[in-house]
Formats: sequence, C-alpha cells, structure tokens
Amino acid sequence: MKPFTNEPLLELRRPEIRAEAVAALAELDARLPLSVPILISGEEIAGDPFDSVDPSQPDRVVAHAEGAGAAQVAAAVERAVAGGRVWGAETAERRAAVLLRAADLLRRRRHELAALAVRECAKPWPEADSDVCEAIDFLEYYAREALKLGGETPSLVSVPGERSVQRYVARGVVGVIAPWNFPLAILCGMAAAGLSTGNAVVVKPAEQSPACGNAVVDALHAAGVPYDALALLPGGDEPGAALVAHPDVNVLVFTGSCAVGLQIVERAARVVPGQRHIKHVIAEMGGKNAVIVDADADLDEATPAIVRSAFGFAGQKCSAASLVLAHEAIAPALTERLAGSVATLTVGPAELFESDVPPLIDADAQARVRNYIELGNSTGRLAGAAADGPADGYYATPSVFCDLAPTSSLLDEEVFGPVLAVQGVASIVEALERLEASRFALTGGLFSRSPATVEFVAGRIPAGNFYVNREITGAMVGRQPFGGGRLSGTGPKAGSADYLLQFVEARVLTENTVRHGLVL
Repeated sequence: MKPFTNEPLLELRRPEIRAEAVAALAELDARLPLSVPILISGEEIAGDPFDSVDPSQPDRVVAHAEGAGAAQVAAAVERAVAGGRVWGAETAERRAAVLLRAADLLRRRRHELAALAVRECAKPWPEADSDVCEAIDFLEYYAREALKLGGETPSLVSVPGERSVQRYVARGVVGVIAPWNFPLAILCGMAAAGLSTGNAVVVKPAEQSPACGNAVVDALHAAGVPYDALALLPGGDEPGAALVAHPDVNVLVFTGSCAVGLQIVERAARVVPGQRHIKHVIAEMGGKNAVIVDADADLDEATPAIVRSAFGFAGQKCSAASLVLAHEAIAPALTERLAGSVATLTVGPAELFESDVPPLIDADAQARVRNYIELGNSTGRLAGAAADGPADGYYATPSVFCDLAPTSSLLDEEVFGPVLAVQGVASIVEALERLEASRFALTGGLFSRSPATVEFVAGRIPAGNFYVNREITGAMVGRQPFGGGRLSGTGPKAGSADYLLQFVEARVLTENTVRHGLVL
C-alpha cells in the first residue's frame, strides 16, 4: 500500500475545471429534489418527511428526506449489534480494502458531490471541493492507520516462561451525529474511524444536509460495508437524542454546538438498567478563536489571512477566527486594513465563482448572526462591512467591529457567522491572559516576526491547533490533526493516528509457556 498523501484540490482558476463544475451542478439540478430514505439493513423505510433546501435560494428543495424516530433508532441499533459482530470479525486488511474502495468511489464522483455541497449547504466551490477531498483523505488515512491496530502489539515487557500480547478490539456500536458545515468530510471521517476499527456505525446526518450524508453512506455500502454494519437515520433532534440514550450504543461521536455537546456528555454518562458498558463520547464543540497580531507583524501578510479565516464560508467553521487581539501600536492600522478588505468582499450565491461570502445555513442562523451584528453596533463601533447580499437567501452582512465594551459578548461567545471583533492589547502577555480566561481552546493564531515570541506564545496559548503567520482554518488530515480542549471538545484529534484508539478497547493475553506435558 502506498504511503498516505492528501487528495489534491481542484485548480478552480482553470476555465476547463470551472466548466466541469458548472456542468456537474446543472446535471444535479436536473435531478432535484433527491430522495433520502431511512436505511436499516438495506431496507428503505418511510418516516416523518422533511426537506432540505438551498440556503442561497430557499425555495429550491434539494432533497425530500424521511425523518427517523426513536423506533427506527432502536431497529437500527439492534441490527448494528449483530452486524458489528460480522464486520468486526473481518481482518483489518479486508476492512481497509473496503474503505479504500469507498475513497475511490468518492473520487470518481468528485464534481457531483461538490455540487451537492454547493446546493445543500451553500458551500462555495473551493470549500465544497475541499470537503470532498477531506472525506477521501479520512478514508485513505484511517484505512492505513487501522492496519497498525489489527495485529498483536509486540512492545510489552517479556520475561522467561511467559508470553504477553496486547490486541485491540472494536467497542461495538458507534453512533455518529454529524454537522452540516462539513457535510461530507466530517460525517465520513467519523464513520470511517468507527468502521475501520471493526465497529458497526449508525449515522445521523444533520437535518440541513441529509442528501450529503446519504451520498457518503451509499459509497460505503457500494464499497462493501455490510448493510447491517452501517445504517442511515436522517432527521432532527429525536433520532439524535434516541441514539445518545440507547443502552446498546458504545461510542458517540458528535460535532456541533457546545450546548448540545454538553447535553450529550451528560446524558451518555448515565448507565441505565441492562447497559453493560460506559459510553465513550468524542465531541468537538467549537470555540472562540482568536488571532494575536504583535507590533512587529507584517500587516500585508496578516490582513488577507485574517479575512480568509474569519469570512471564508461565512465564518461557519468551528475553526473560524472571530476575534483579533492586536498590539495597540498597530491595532488602528490593522483595523483600517481589515475594514477596507471586508468592504471589497462579494456576498452572493455559493454557486457563483465570484462570491466570497455565501449565505448562512438557515433562517435561524441568519437571525442569530443579525442579532450579534446589532449587539456589535450597540456595544462598539462598526469599523467596516461588505455590501448586503441578495434578499432571497439566508445572508448576513460581513462586519468588523472595534472599540467594544469589555462586557460585550462579541468578545467571548462563538458567533458562527461573518462577524469579526478587533481589540487592542498592550502586550502579548495581555492577549494570552485573555485567552487563558476563555472557556474554549480550539484554534488560535499569531502574526509575529520574532522566533522568541512564537515560542513563548506556543508554550502558553490554550489552543488545540495553533497557526503562525497564516490563516487558522483548513486543517489537513495527517498534517494538522484537529481538535481542542476545555469546552471546545473532549480532546481526540481527528485525522491523527491516536484518533482510532477512541474506537477500540485493549485486551491483554498472558500465558505461562512453561507447560507440563502436551495435549494433542
């Protein structure tokens, strides 16, 4: 097997590549709306129907989906318990081969899947293509890493007359509760981690992106994952809550808001009658991500990187920058540059290559972000903003605020939208003290020309991923394993070799090899 390499991104600056993307979107549009079933043991089941729509044009229905309830969750988990035994009995090599085939299927459908992310989640083309690439990366990477866990561990201490070996076994049933902002990549990564290590997986895609979730599950089944080992349960809160509460679910993997993640951790901690295990929770819950800009920073380098970090995909990434802590010596100049840059951003439909900032995912997100913009106007000063987007989508105006009151929640709450706060600080130490007081610890950045400053900040900044003199979004599988601490998550780094250890249990066999006689 070749060493892992990240899937190359499309060169969307090339006219022929853009033409292929546009053609894929036209072909998809001709098939809309898609149908997304509840899928248990290969059987398509009807449920409580709901629709996903195009955030750029909400009257366009992307998919008619069947919503699952508690009864369908119970049926899926029952089949997964049995299916997991069969799938877990396969060799690690066989499971890896299946995941690699799934990666190849996604690769062949690359334009189609990117077009689906453009339509269902309003991901601009570069973001949509990156989403597909990351899904492929997760399959390729976890397939290889799982092979390392498939045999016996030889590193135990050996003594004469004794044989001790360690091996890893699947935990059982993995419940995946996936987000909409990376509807292909994150869902695929969580499912692939569970499947590669021999678990059965029950997938609950986000209510806003059932068709993307269905596409990933279809590829895994087509590649050879048994139907009993992988189920699809579209829907809203009910299937997610039922999955969390089910006593036969061993592992829960969640990406989403802090509030929901903490509810999952609390509910999963309860052991109910008949439950014979403690549920293992892997949660990634977002953050308040800050970029520190020191007095010696190159503002020509910092400004575009901060704009990309804050406003790419309308700030709807858990890694997005929403706070800049700039040394007071350069804060006014940096604020002016950021305001001027944001004013040039084009807000528009995700399908248009010229759009810099797409709409938000739905009306609730739009209302929430607009409330934060009103808060910024009332507790600080609007330094700059882009022009408003079209009236018929879920748009929010990209905005930069400064001179905020110390009590303004724009300084410590996750906005999850295109809103950036800039605050001046007297020193790097003051910036770090502010971050150390935060509830979150996901991503952070620094712009400085001083190696000593870089080392000092790296030793203190409470961030799971720390980026220096570059944007703070765009973590790559195997290169920048992703995940944070505090209330940003439970710690495991997606896209790392250690991540798969969350899905297995270690078993040790110790044998006395000084035997008396031999029975044939």
